[in-house]
Amino acid sequence: MSADDLYRELILDHYKSPRHHGRLDPADACAEGQNPLCGDELTVTLRFAADGETIEEIAFEGQGCAISQAAASMLSEEVVGRKATEVAAIDKDDSPLAAMMIESGTPLSPIRLKCALLGLGVLKVALHKAIGTPLPEEWTGVEEVDFE
Repeated sequence: MSADDLYRELILDHYKSPRHHGRLDPADACAEGQNPLCGDELTVTLRFAADGETIEEIAFEGQGCAISQAAASMLSEEVVGRKATEVAAIDKDDSPLAAMMIESGTPLSPIRLKCALLGLGVLKVALHKAIGTPLPEEWTGVEEVDFE
C-alpha cells in the first residue's frame, strides 16, 4: 500500500468516524467559520482546565467536504491537553492534515488547503475571543459566535 493510499484511508477514517464530534454545552469558548469557496461550515467549542489555559475538551460540528471534516477531527485529537498559547502558535503548515500531506509529497491545492485549515482558523478565533491569544491576520475574516 502506498503512502497516498494510507493518507486517503486516514482521511476517510476521520471523515466517517470523526473524533470529538458534537458541541460542548456549556463551553468556555466557541467560534464558527465557513469556507465560501466550497461551502464548508464548522463550529468549534471548547473547555479549559482549572488553570484557564489548558484545553481540557474540544468538540466540533459542521458540514463540508471530507478534507475539512477530517482535518477538524485530526486537529481535535492533537490539541486536547495542550496550552492555548501553544495551539494558537500552530502554523498552517504544522496543522495535522497539511503537515501530513506536505510530508508525503502530496501537496494540497490552494482550495483544498483552505478546507484543511478551516478548523485551525476557527479554533484560533475561539481561543482569541476567550483568552486573548494572538490571532494571525489570515484568520480575521472568520465569524465569531458569542458564548456564555
